[in-house]
Amino acid sequence: MPKGKDTADGLERTPDGHHVVIDGRRWRATDPSIPDTFRQELVDELMSARRAVKASEPDARRRVNDAKTALGERGTPWWEERSGEGFDERIGAAIRTLVRKRAGSSICPSDVARTVGGESWRSLMSDVRRVTAQLADDEQVVVTQKGSVVSIRDARGPVRIVRGPSL
Repeated sequence: MPKGKDTADGLERTPDGHHVVIDGRRWRATDPSIPDTFRQELVDELMSARRAVKASEPDARRRVNDAKTALGERGTPWWEERSGEGFDERIGAAIRTLVRKRAGSSICPSDVARTVGGESWRSLMSDVRRVTAQLADDEQVVVTQKGSVVSIRDARGPVRIVRGPSL
């Protein structure tokens, strides 16, 4: 396997930057287009979920999977087209991970779009709203506007997303 340059984070990467090499083994790299603040929230939730796995807490493995999918380390590769069912799963994973991380608070749909869309996040807002509607139907999230619960399908203007009763 060709070797890439060591990066500032101390990890060896493949020449295309899609994978990191640890102890001779390739692992998918985190999507570099995720803004640092959101990446850190996802990593914090991933670490919390890993501790929950060690403690045998229920739903811990799903939390790990959501965080890794949101980071682009699982699911459809982040360097491929940002559309389709696989990308919808990444959007859903990012929503679930961020609302878990911000328990007791809310997230904005644009937070999710920025997390999964990089610089072209604005073009993903309709996809984020559509996936949020599906998660709201499953009671994984609740959508609010000016403090009242609303349907994101009908709401116009800014909304907030909070953790739902079945998440």
